[in-house]
Amino acid sequence: MSDYPAGVSEPAYVLPPLHRRVRHGLRHPHNWLQLFRFGLVGLSGYVVNLAVYALFARELGTGYVLAATAAFLVAVTNNFLWNRRFTFRVQHGRRSRQAARFLVVSLVAFAFSLLVLALLVESGTEKVLAEAIAVVAALPVNFLGQRLWSFRR
Repeated sequence: MSDYPAGVSEPAYVLPPLHRRVRHGLRHPHNWLQLFRFGLVGLSGYVVNLAVYALFARELGTGYVLAATAAFLVAVTNNFLWNRRFTFRVQHGRRSRQAARFLVVSLVAFAFSLLVLALLVESGTEKVLAEAIAVVAALPVNFLGQRLWSFRR
């Protein structure tokens, strides 16, 4: 007896629960190498992000939200190009579709980092240090989204 309504057939393949997929993924060295490459690309994006943020916040005197937005736009472009080519070594799919997905995931991670940034700045943390902490805090959200959605096979 099926749990599906009358006339609706059971799907041919049902994904196991997320915790099982994560546990399975942790056992494969390839995934750890991919995470390492993601970290390297992230480090380059981190440096780009902080440099652009410091330029806007310190040198141009813009507010921290505008500075973070400008830094995000430059860094997300850098990270997409490097993650597609180096981290996930994607040679399939349409670049425009992957870019759109990458941007969506990056925006979710950015929103999370912006929340952390605002909390830190409003609590008295120096702006550039607060941005550095906020970007690191968003890393897990970003990696999982990029790995499981943007560049999935």
